[in-house]
Amino acid sequence: MKTIFYHRGRGGHRGYSEGSIFTHASDTDRLNVGQKKCRKFFSFLFLSSVSSVVKNVMNLLLCLFLLSSCYYKAPLLDSEELSEKTKDSLTYLYERHYTWDTNLEVVDDSIVLERLPIKDTFIQLNKGDKVVVAEFAIHPADSVDSVWVKLAHTQDEQGWIREVDLKRSFVPTDSISQAIHLFSDTHASYFVVIFALFVGVYLLRAFRKKQLQMVYFNDIDSIYPLFLCLLMAFSATIYESMQVFVPETWEHFYFNPTLSPFKVPFILSVFLFSIWLFLIVALAVLDDLFRQLTPAAAIFYLLGLMSCCIFCYFFFILMTHIYIGYLFLIFFILVFTKKVYRNIGYKYRCGHCGEKLKEKGICPYCGAINE
Repeated sequence: MKTIFYHRGRGGHRGYSEGSIFTHASDTDRLNVGQKKCRKFFSFLFLSSVSSVVKNVMNLLLCLFLLSSCYYKAPLLDSEELSEKTKDSLTYLYERHYTWDTNLEVVDDSIVLERLPIKDTFIQLNKGDKVVVAEFAIHPADSVDSVWVKLAHTQDEQGWIREVDLKRSFVPTDSISQAIHLFSDTHASYFVVIFALFVGVYLLRAFRKKQLQMVYFNDIDSIYPLFLCLLMAFSATIYESMQVFVPETWEHFYFNPTLSPFKVPFILSVFLFSIWLFLIVALAVLDDLFRQLTPAAAIFYLLGLMSCCIFCYFFFILMTHIYIGYLFLIFFILVFTKKVYRNIGYKYRCGHCGEKLKEKGICPYCGAINE
């Protein structure tokens, strides 16, 4: 954005005269008016072409989304070079999303493994104990879960557990899987909600008393904070969509996590791209924030921004679960687009007060003449 300067002219020129502003018409002024009309006309043509391009891109993305698979591709087991054990391992990986030698960690306070086929003999594992998947077995007569998994804690401590209990009481040892488990844990979610409400109420009171700057309301001169909230809402919507429509895709990602958005199903690729973009925009927010505000005001603003992001996360997860989150997401995109369009319209800054101006001339805030 350009910063333009103002001046106070003398008689016969634009300027101040005892607090009043006077101008005189000239051929140069009429030429400037014509140039402004031409610029407006070409700006209208440019915006029209941009909007048509955006529509075409959105239609293309929609087609790609509809035509792309949302599931992991089944492994090819026709090769004669694969051993039977390898084929069985790949089959279990595709069907169960984990396989032999998968490392797991106990997250419950304690869990019991049965020493089958010896009845009434058990092994107790405590929170933090690590095990490895050793074997699978099918018990059709079991009314609870027919799939049983053998886990090995040590060479001497090995036992069986139902798969449904395994997925509830164990988490993969991979750091990404553990981060997913921690972030989606029920107790942690309740804590985050309470913290967000507390910070939100406190900042609202401080905003009313001290006119602190907050996202969208009395915002800083940047579109990045609102864009960050939009990315959080978008990521939460995609996450909950996977939970509702393709839960097996998310479960496979949970047991076999990756930070790469490539070579994964399309919907998961979109989710990972949004996470990476969220981190990049967060850095841009910090740069704009501490450049425009004092450290104290920036910290308060950052707390408010965190509260807005947390609210967007839980709100869009709950709304997407009942299928109306997509409407709120569209509305959010329209609000963000309106703010971007509004910022594009301001090309200049007043040389006296620093406020945004759409065109040169009299500043509506301080009355200075900008040329």
